[in-house]
Amino acid sequence: MTDTVEETGGYVLTHTMFRIKEPVRSLEFYEQVLGFRLITRLDFEEARFSLYFLQPRGHADQADGSLAATFSRAGLLELTHNWGTEGDDTEMHSGNSDPKGFGHICIAVPDIEAACARFERLGVTFQKKLGEGGMKEIAFIRDPDGYWIEVVQPDLMDGLVGTYKR
Repeated sequence: MTDTVEETGGYVLTHTMFRIKEPVRSLEFYEQVLGFRLITRLDFEEARFSLYFLQPRGHADQADGSLAATFSRAGLLELTHNWGTEGDDTEMHSGNSDPKGFGHICIAVPDIEAACARFERLGVTFQKKLGEGGMKEIAFIRDPDGYWIEVVQPDLMDGLVGTYKR
């Protein structure tokens, strides 16, 4: 077998993509509820779709407006809107319905109790509230299209993971 570390040294996981129905509604959620910011929008007129690349606020801003910068940056969320799907009544695959596969993305917050209280005030839908279930230190919320978002407080994870074998 070859030395994959050397051969893959420049590989970067740049983004995760969700297909969305209503860009305004989804952008509002990710920008106002989770604090992301839109860094690049690409419209493909002929193919009738748009891509929205968002970055969590607080990440080092390396945006220079180029596609090379967008497609080389780590940790982006891509929202893909196929034009005309706004009125389509089919549900988006949440990742946690059959067939199983993709599950969720995760957002780390400095104070999970304050974050969850804010989500409650904003009317965000919870899949699992803080304190519920077997993993009481984490919560799950849902975006406007039903995608699950895990919410964690990093300094609480040792207590959670400590009960499980590493």
